[in-house]
Amino acid sequence: MSIDFDDLERRPGFFVGSKPATVTFLPEPERRRRRYTLISVDDHLVEPPHMFAGRVPARFAELAPRVLLDDAGMEYWAYDDKRHYKVGLNAVVGRPQSELSFEPSRFDEMRRGAWDIDARIHDMDLNGVYASLNFPSSLAGFAGQRYQLGVSDPELALAVVRAANDWHLEEWAGRHPGRIIPAQVPWLLDPAVGAAEIRTNAARGFRAVTFPELPERLGLPSLHTGHWDPFMEACAETGTVVCLHVGSSSSAPMTSSDAPADTIGVLFFGWAMFAAVDWLYSKLPVRFPSLKICLSEGGIGWVAGLMDRLDHVGRYQAMYGTWEGIDLTPREVFQRNFWFCAIEDPSGLDHRHRIGIDHVMLESDYPHQDGTWPDTQEIIHDQIGHFPADEIRKVTWENASKLFEHPVPQAIQDDPEAF
Repeated sequence: MSIDFDDLERRPGFFVGSKPATVTFLPEPERRRRRYTLISVDDHLVEPPHMFAGRVPARFAELAPRVLLDDAGMEYWAYDDKRHYKVGLNAVVGRPQSELSFEPSRFDEMRRGAWDIDARIHDMDLNGVYASLNFPSSLAGFAGQRYQLGVSDPELALAVVRAANDWHLEEWAGRHPGRIIPAQVPWLLDPAVGAAEIRTNAARGFRAVTFPELPERLGLPSLHTGHWDPFMEACAETGTVVCLHVGSSSSAPMTSSDAPADTIGVLFFGWAMFAAVDWLYSKLPVRFPSLKICLSEGGIGWVAGLMDRLDHVGRYQAMYGTWEGIDLTPREVFQRNFWFCAIEDPSGLDHRHRIGIDHVMLESDYPHQDGTWPDTQEIIHDQIGHFPADEIRKVTWENASKLFEHPVPQAIQDDPEAF
């Protein structure tokens, strides 16, 4: 069973409190001690009001996304003659836990670092994060699906996708070189066009693409159809990492229909595990051996157990007939082509060698309600501070730097206080 995000937001008990009339911001934190050089491979940006200004053809100016006020003074995104009210989608960093919700719905209710790149770099400095990969928020959907699915004119949708990527590269990643790993949103309506966009964007500096973890749940073709082969071939060819953010299919796993909302929060990682198996048995990483798949915000506690299941089921392969004529076992392909991201996973980190120490990375999930800002360094230290120095380097920054081809200056490698 699963639940759509729109239904999740309305589910009784998911957030106990109601939105306050006036939001509260906690006192400005002091700059944290930097024990480690750190790359966070899962954070989020909130699309700023000016994001599309001057970036779409003039004929689409009145239909492209723009922020407006309703009669009650609430901000919303107007796009293709529709209203999208979830402006922030969990951009609640720096606010007390009692006020956390799916809001804010106004930019002045967010910490500015959620949507302003200069303020974001300031917050990264406070938190001791050298570089960060950022996923989009509510307007786009975690994989850019809302820019294009259900939009009246495919040309408008393509113009918006391209404008979003232009803004991300030029302003968000471009203003502070080295601090943001460029990640594009994909074109999903035609895999050949999407592949061309991947190649064009790779040539101008993009190192990753966010993609729906389970595209069939969005009404798109299944991974098992071969439909996505041109797109994935382009990703493999260019070294573009395919990032599968948990929830990027606009849904979350659930149990009984009347189970308390806590169960959804506990199981949110579940789509990462389900997606990993779906992608593996689609044989996309078999057909494209250099394809790099990163499971974002899915945790790592389940990974070693899944590897055991892959070995167990693999012993009965003759019964299924699926994995025939392939030199590597499913577990071996899994360990070769997939990377995993931890946020607060002490048990999972204990299994880092079973998982593969070169395939484990860290995240802070700024500005979401379950992120670790501004205490990421100390939280990480509690989990990995006892590891050998070479393993700490791999997990904190080396693995991410290698995967995303994002170099870290030698001075910062040597001294995390240097930036």
